[in-house]
Amino acid sequence: MDNSGICFIFGVMFIRYKTTPNSKKTSVQLVETFRQGKSVKQKVVRHIGSAMNEEEKHALRKLGEQIMAKMQEGVQPDLFGKENLMQQISKAEQVGNGNPLIVDLTDIKEEKRIRKGIHQIYGLVYNEIGFGKVIKNPARKQASVNMLRHMVMTRIAQPSSKLQSVHLLDQEYGVKLDVNAVYRMMDLVDDTAIEKIKQYGHSHSMGLLGGVIDVIFYDCTTLYFESFIEDGLKENGFSKDGKYNQPQVLLALMVTENGLPIGYDLFNGSRFEGHTLEDALKRLRETYQIGKVVFVADAALLSNDNMMMMQAEKQPFIVGARIKNMSKDMAGKIVDRSDYKELYPDEKQEHAITYKEIMLDETLRLLVTHSYQREAKDKHDREKALEQLASRLKKSKSPKSLLSNHGYKKFLMIEGQATLVTNEEKIKEAAAWDGLHGIITNITGEPATKLLSHYKGLWQVEETFRISKHDLRMRPIFHWTPKRIKAHIAICFMALVCTRSLEHKVRLQYKKLSPAAIRAALMKVEVSILKDHKTGKYYGLPSAVTQDAKKIYQICGLRLTDTPYLIKAPPKK
Repeated sequence: MDNSGICFIFGVMFIRYKTTPNSKKTSVQLVETFRQGKSVKQKVVRHIGSAMNEEEKHALRKLGEQIMAKMQEGVQPDLFGKENLMQQISKAEQVGNGNPLIVDLTDIKEEKRIRKGIHQIYGLVYNEIGFGKVIKNPARKQASVNMLRHMVMTRIAQPSSKLQSVHLLDQEYGVKLDVNAVYRMMDLVDDTAIEKIKQYGHSHSMGLLGGVIDVIFYDCTTLYFESFIEDGLKENGFSKDGKYNQPQVLLALMVTENGLPIGYDLFNGSRFEGHTLEDALKRLRETYQIGKVVFVADAALLSNDNMMMMQAEKQPFIVGARIKNMSKDMAGKIVDRSDYKELYPDEKQEHAITYKEIMLDETLRLLVTHSYQREAKDKHDREKALEQLASRLKKSKSPKSLLSNHGYKKFLMIEGQATLVTNEEKIKEAAAWDGLHGIITNITGEPATKLLSHYKGLWQVEETFRISKHDLRMRPIFHWTPKRIKAHIAICFMALVCTRSLEHKVRLQYKKLSPAAIRAALMKVEVSILKDHKTGKYYGLPSAVTQDAKKIYQICGLRLTDTPYLIKAPPKK
């Protein structure tokens, strides 16, 4: 749809469901009612998507309501600053020219090739979220506002250092920035701006879900620096990246069951992640004013203090259980599978999951599951470790040194004076735990299937961290001062909200595409800048694009032209 041609009377738009006799799908449409002469007619403004069930229909309706609200607010894709080539291309595409372009191809040469898909699509998403308003007095600091947007765009497209990002923006996106100005812009992303970023990200995610969030997933990760100097924020600590000799910070992230980011907190690198939970719950209650959602986290967050705190706050939670660390009596109950029940009775044996429920006290439930697939994996991992151990025993001049390795120690014992052999009894004890996993919850009114399904969804936050670390390359961090470090994390979070938001919309309205697949499709949306060296005119020649790119543009309500157009004519004499 070409949104430049819209001339609707807003306020008479509504969401419509449409079905056809020979299809199980329900089309969800944004429709406008208008008067033409004496007749009242309807026009489809946007096709939101097709739903196969009530849950999908509800999700599409909420998305449609958000799109309608944005259109009624008059949101326009004001994507680019007035100083760069990208904006000239965008304007020329929207204006177009109905007259045929008459040129002599022998006079035409390509001057530059510009990638435009990332800026056009994610620029629109960025504005819809409200990120253009996070810097104080944005109208007076328009250059910095534009700079921040460009840095988020390049973080999504080709994440790299700020210096390399400035180079890429110039060479591939037609945007000229000064790296020193970029660093000065980062100083404007202060604590106040960061709180706005978090609030806009949270509000946008809530809007996509119709204002209702039932489950929040929480996890922490570490981000290391290319530095060996500690300060009050970057400190040595337990590293999840294996960089134990390098300073780090601890990032705590909250996402919905759809993978949409809700918020984050940044802690010094020596902070134990189990001690971050109280701050996260306080942010949910006070800053985001989220009610009694189910809080889901992995075993690292499990401690008596945390459980007592959540119990006192009457906060529903589901956390991973360290079942191997429980008392001997409890361990005996867990490994005794004689009274396990089938979780999903219709599953085939190789996919079957059984479970047992044990009450730890009046309110705390321990749910332990056994999976045949997980059992096979645990057995394979142990056998592989034992093979490596046997190989090391043969090669080692001092086999006793292997006893210092925690991973091997439990499977070794000394025989005679100095001979190390594998401990078959310990191996048998380890095998009893194959395939077992536990969770602890204070939710008493829900069946095991629903609670286990919630915990299984914890992969959403793990996936979000993977996107942050790998797709957006949030680490390693090359900034040194706490202020710049916080600004860098904020820019990465903005990019994360944009990527997850668009991924959510595309999944609802088209099909499931990963952020990497969406980026790949948009990176191929290019335009060649051609110059007629006789007339001095500049033309844009759009590249061929994929079906995925066409659909993404359609979902975002932007026109994707495939015909050449005039960009700039020579000045009149």
